[in-house]
Amino acid sequence: MSQVHIASRRDFLKRALTSTALLSGTCGSALLTAAEPGAAQAKSKVVIARDALLRGTGSTVDSRRMLSLLDRAMQALFDRDDPVENWRRVVRPGDSVGLKVNTLGGRGISSNLQLVEAICERLQEAGIRAKDIVVWDRDSGEMERAGFRVSVGGNGVQCFGTDGVDYEQDLALYGSVGSRLSKILTQRTNVLINVPVLKDHDGAGVTIALKNMYGVIHNPNKYHPNGCDPYVADLNMLPEIRTRMRLVICDATTAMYDGGPAYKPDHSWKENALIVSQDPVALDYMGWQMIERKRAQKGLKTLEGEERAPRYIATAADAEHRLGMNDPTRISRVEI
Repeated sequence: MSQVHIASRRDFLKRALTSTALLSGTCGSALLTAAEPGAAQAKSKVVIARDALLRGTGSTVDSRRMLSLLDRAMQALFDRDDPVENWRRVVRPGDSVGLKVNTLGGRGISSNLQLVEAICERLQEAGIRAKDIVVWDRDSGEMERAGFRVSVGGNGVQCFGTDGVDYEQDLALYGSVGSRLSKILTQRTNVLINVPVLKDHDGAGVTIALKNMYGVIHNPNKYHPNGCDPYVADLNMLPEIRTRMRLVICDATTAMYDGGPAYKPDHSWKENALIVSQDPVALDYMGWQMIERKRAQKGLKTLEGEERAPRYIATAADAEHRLGMNDPTRISRVEI
């Protein structure tokens, strides 16, 4: 694909993410599941892809380098050289795809706009119509403060919060969790791509892939006691989430080692990386270790030492949940 084509496609995506109209969409049936019973017995792959020049000499992520970084990460995950072919292992033509971003931290530490543009570009090349892609979080205002623009309807990529469509009336139930789910998840999409950020959390220890699903429900504040354990694991067991989850692409371009979840610039660092996996538990475990290494470099206690280790990660991997792997000997860590 020529550079001219890349540029024109990206310009189209930017326009799609900044237009406004009315929404229409359908929800198909999920074709794949992220973690069938027994999946935790297989070795999980987590790819950490870095680009020290991702920002060049400035502070803004370079769009072309981001697309290249995403391609390298996907190539390492699926062992295929063709970028588009890798995406065809995640989605199929006719899918309605939701990109669940995290925009709580504003422009300081949210899912990167350039990353989202790159994902949307590859999804379309894999056969997904632009109007069948929804970039979403819980609140449109938070998304706008993070740099996104609400886009609803038309033929472009959709971009809006659950506040624009509301939550289901009935509770979805599993274990300790009873929550109303976003209608974006249940009615507008049949595929979920999780696009969290890598950061510390003052109560849960870390907030990465699994906890990003707190942005899917109407009552996340109810599930913060006891370091969010077992609530995070139980939430991710809901079939509406579990059967849609295909891929996690964690934005670690900017990460936080302390003081989260709100953005604290003095406690952040530029990792210039993406962490990619189809196993959200394994990805969270590896992300946790990255945060611990940075804390050690800064002379801070471990999260265990501060009595806020993310226990929910082990719960998500246990025999009841089997959402993925937290045993480092059963995780294939690939750094590129």
